[in-house]
This record gives sequence, structure tokens and C-alpha cells, in this order.
Amino acid sequence: MPGTVQSIERAAAILRILAGGPGRLGLSEIARALDLAKGTTHGILRTLQMVGFVEQDRVSGHYQLGGALLHLGTSYLDINELRSRSINWADPLAARSGEAVRIGTVLEGRVLVIHHVFRPDDTFQTLDVGTLLPLHATALGKVLLAYRPFSVGELEAYTRLTVVEPRALATALEHVREVGWAAEIEEFLLGQAAIAAPIRAYGGLVVGAIGISGPVERLCDSRYRPRPNLVTSVRDAARAVSRDLGAAR
Repeated sequence: MPGTVQSIERAAAILRILAGGPGRLGLSEIARALDLAKGTTHGILRTLQMVGFVEQDRVSGHYQLGGALLHLGTSYLDINELRSRSINWADPLAARSGEAVRIGTVLEGRVLVIHHVFRPDDTFQTLDVGTLLPLHATALGKVLLAYRPFSVGELEAYTRLTVVEPRALATALEHVREVGWAAEIEEFLLGQAAIAAPIRAYGGLVVGAIGISGPVERLCDSRYRPRPNLVTSVRDAARAVSRDLGAAR
């Protein structure tokens, strides 16, 4: 049997580090993590950059996953599979939180809702499956946007609280990567709030998001901060789905 190709093993290791990291990583950080010479690491990164699997920030020189790899990560995972793996965790999340649960993925620059569990009460509700939501103004969208390269033009303001300034949005997305979840409070609909967390597949790539939505007074405390117990429930559900899809703990 032929042996393994060392350069491919090292390239795969670099991609896993970038996928699992908190954000962009520098050459020294990547080389140190893999115990490789900087020259060797730089050569692999340049090759990955040429094929679109890695992108380098022009200002800081740091690296992140490229658009080609992120597209590959979401295209291999059929939407039906993502939905089927998520269903087992969406119903318990709705029961624990008392709120509606939605699961989404990116489609043509928007959030496609692929599964929706109603609030466990008797109020009138409409099914959102198939609905397209804005990336920048929803918790599901912020999660999906935070883990993929993006360029924005003019952003639509749905309420006076919608973040439409590119720098402010970039700061908000950086915070999402730092804490591992996103929230939106009256940015898409007045009186409504949402909390969401990323669903990852093998290698740590974010392929979807799961979240809850409901009235601000139920999801947030008196200072308009998301309630910690609800954040924990959403993140636990996201981790459970991610494990089912092969993501590492």
C-alpha cells in the first residue's frame, strides 16, 4: 500500500486549525501549532491561497478559510441531511426554551429556513420553512455571516436598530466568533428577539445555524441582554447537531 503524502496531511492540518480557530491566524501561530518551519508553513499557505481554500488579510497578513472551501463545505452537505440531523434536537430546544426554533443555511446571500418548530403553546403561528431572511439583521444570519468571507454593499434597515454600517457589522461579527453565538434584538422585527449558534460539520466548517426567536421580554432581561439560560440551551443544541454531523467536540 502506498504511504501518505506529507504535504497534503500538513495542508489538511492547517485547514482544520483555521476552521477551529477564533478568527484569522498569523503565520507564526499556525507554524507553532503544527511544529513546522515558517518557510514550510508559508509555502503550504500560498498554495492553499492560490486554489481559494485560504485567504490572507491585506492589512494584518493573517489567514482565514477561503470562500472556495466554505462553498465546498456547504455544497457537500445536502440540505435534507442537515435538516434530518437537526430535527432530533430542534424539538427538545423548543420544549426547553418555550420558544420557536428555526434552522437555517445560506442560499444566494440570504438565510434559507430549512426547519421550523412552533412555540409549544396555542397561539397562532405560521410555518417559516422556505422563507429567506437577511443575513445582517437576524441572529441566524449573523452566525452564518461570521464564519464566511463577505463583502457588503448597501444594507437594508428593517428597523432603527438594524446594523447597516459595514464597520459596525464587522465588529458585531467578530464578537460572534469570540463568544460562539449571536443575538438580534429588534433588528429585523420590532418587539422580537432571537438567539442562534453555529452548526458545524466535519473539520469544523459552519454549514448552518440553529436558533430560537420570540418576544423581547421573554428572550431578554430588563437590560435587553439575552437570558444566559437560553443562550446555553441554544449552544447545547448546536453542539449536539454538530456532533451528529461529524464535528469534533
